[in-house]
Parts: sequence; structure tokens; C-alpha cells
Amino acid sequence: MTVTVTLEPAGRCRWDEPVRIAVRGLAPGQPVTLRASLRDEKGALFRAHARYCADAAGLLDLERAPALGGSFAGLEPMGLFWALEPEKPFWRFLKRDVQTPFAVELEVLDGHEPEAQRLLGRAVHERDFLAPGVRREPIKGPRIGLLGISLGADICLSMASFLKNISATVSINGSGFSGHRVVYYKDINIPPLGHDLRRVKVAFSGLLDIVDIRNDIIGGCENPCMIPIEKAQGPILFIVGQDDHNWRSELYAQIASERLQAHGKEKPRIISYPGTGHYIEPPYFPMCPASLHKLLDKPVMWGGEPRAHSKAQVDAWKQILTFFTKHLGPSPKL
Repeated sequence: MTVTVTLEPAGRCRWDEPVRIAVRGLAPGQPVTLRASLRDEKGALFRAHARYCADAAGLLDLERAPALGGSFAGLEPMGLFWALEPEKPFWRFLKRDVQTPFAVELEVLDGHEPEAQRLLGRAVHERDFLAPGVRREPIKGPRIGLLGISLGADICLSMASFLKNISATVSINGSGFSGHRVVYYKDINIPPLGHDLRRVKVAFSGLLDIVDIRNDIIGGCENPCMIPIEKAQGPILFIVGQDDHNWRSELYAQIASERLQAHGKEKPRIISYPGTGHYIEPPYFPMCPASLHKLLDKPVMWGGEPRAHSKAQVDAWKQILTFFTKHLGPSPKL
């Protein structure tokens, strides 16, 4: 019997959509290895694999069959996507041109790795980032939403604090402080909090841990280095990873909440995810545990446990869409 790999949805779908993967035509109980691979826009290769056994009817359905080992184990229908790892060390999975898809190749090999050799079947699935009809447009008028991560989150918080027509802002592992440079806006100058490189630690893995290099926050929520988020016209949603090793995002979110309430604003919502690191990306993006830090020019750890981080990304995406729909309306300018 011919082995076939079926995907639902077939052929192509958005990256944030789950895909049902099934293999038909196997022998009852046949051991197989599934491999996934893709190349990013710079040609870097990402790979993942998992070992499975077909059921009594020769069917392998990843929604029902647990992985027996490999890049992950257990019942993880989307594990072959979120467990992708770069062949090149300390390489982060990024999408720069959202107008083009990523092509993920799925292969079925007879037996369990490392003995698995004979290719039984393959399929290619395109994962895109723009729904049909979506296009870039200049931002005008009210109902504008901002979404940023890390330093990008701090830029969004600054924009929400100083610009008009910002109706909702999502900060993903931002700090709410001016970090290394003075922030200028008209006659306003926000001094940098600064850092002390003597606080860099070396983890057991040999990677640098920079979680505590920023200077202490003197004065709490009234520290002069803090972005004046109380000036924001719309609500702010804070999403934080409890295992963020870039900085202490959960602490910063709590300080931001204190500042808003101290200035008569409503207590913002903070969604905190255990086992989750710095780069909380769209659903099924591979976690980046470590990469090259531009300031230090050395690899640093970002934190996170792959399974917990992946689940956090799925939930955070739903929370973000719900937040924007509530505050921007049914057709938000994301």
C-alpha cells in the first residue's frame, strides 16, 4: 500500500493556524520517524523530528498518537513546528517579509532514528502571514493599535504616551523604561536607566545571563527613567514571561501597573506565563533559547522551556486578538 501524508488544511494556511498531520498506508504498529524542515529568508536550516508508531489500522494521526521521543515527546500535534531548531547555533527564527510564506517540508521515514533511512512519503506545506485581501496602508485617524516585543514594546509604550489616536497597546516583555539612551519627545527628555556589565552572570551552559544587568529602580513607579504611560489614551495589555532572562519583565509590568494606578488610571491586565522566556512570538514559532546579543556581541540566554513557551504563545495570541477586537472594533488596524 502506498504511504500518503495528508495535511488539513491542505497546501497552505496562516502560520498561526494548527495543521492536522496524518500518515496513511503504514503497516499495523509500524515504527516511523517524522521530520520537518524549512529554510528561513537567509537560507538558515531549521529541523525537528519525532518517533511514532502507527495504530492497528496502519494510521498515524498526530492528534491522537504521542511522540515516543526525538525533538519532543508526548501528544503534541504541532510539535514538528514549534520544536524546530536551527542548524546554525544561536540563530533566531524570524520572518522579515510577511508577504511571502515559509515552505515546511515533512518527511516520513521507515523505522526510528538514528536507524531510520528509507523515505516512505513527503509533503510540503506553505505557512503564510497575510490573509487574502490584507494589504499595507498608511495609518490615519483613530482606532490605532500598537503591538511590540522587548525594546519594540517600549517604543510602543512611548508612542502611546506621546501620540494621539492610540486606542490600545500590547506590551510583550517590555520594560517601560528608557534603557540605554535618552528618549526625546518635543521638550521632554527621559534619562536612561542604564546598566552595569559587572552584573553579567555566566550560566552553567556557558551562556551569558543578563537578567540583572540593569541598574536598580530607585523610587519605584516614579523613577524619572520610566516612560510616562499614564498619559496613554487607551488601555495597555502587558504580556510577560516568568522566565524572561533579558530583564525582569514581570517586575517591570507590576511597576507599570503601580504607576498607572498612582495616577488615577485603571489597573491594567497583566498576563504572566510560567516557563516562558523573552521572545513570545506568534503561535507555533520555535522558541529562541539563546542568540547573539547586539550590545555584548556574545550569545546570551533568553529563558523559556520549549513546551510551556509554545503553549504560552498560543494563548497569548488569542488574548491579543481579543484585546484588540474589544478596544479597536471588529476591523482593527493591527
